[in-house]
Amino acid sequence: MMKTILKAVLLTSLLMSQQVMALTLTEARQQGRVGETYSGYIAPIKQDKETLALVKSINEARSQNYQKLADSNNISANQVAELAGQKLVARAQAGEYVRGINGQWMKK
Repeated sequence: MMKTILKAVLLTSLLMSQQVMALTLTEARQQGRVGETYSGYIAPIKQDKETLALVKSINEARSQNYQKLADSNNISANQVAELAGQKLVARAQAGEYVRGINGQWMKK
């Protein structure tokens, strides 16, 4: 069951990263503007308007998807988010930023 949840979360995250926006999640990651966190949400590294708008949009979509998965699996949205966060941090590409458990940004 957890593998199914994780696959759904990762698929959803990948689909969200392909949204047509002025700045895509993939571009923002590659440019060091955002990073993945263990919370399951991205966080801004740069504080410009475009980056902050992307972070808000992606995190709202993730929150909705985490809640749907939580509801269908009788677990909390926070549990889904934390599972997703672990996988998203682990799968970050070389050169992308992740926030460690110590709260500090690290470049993979």
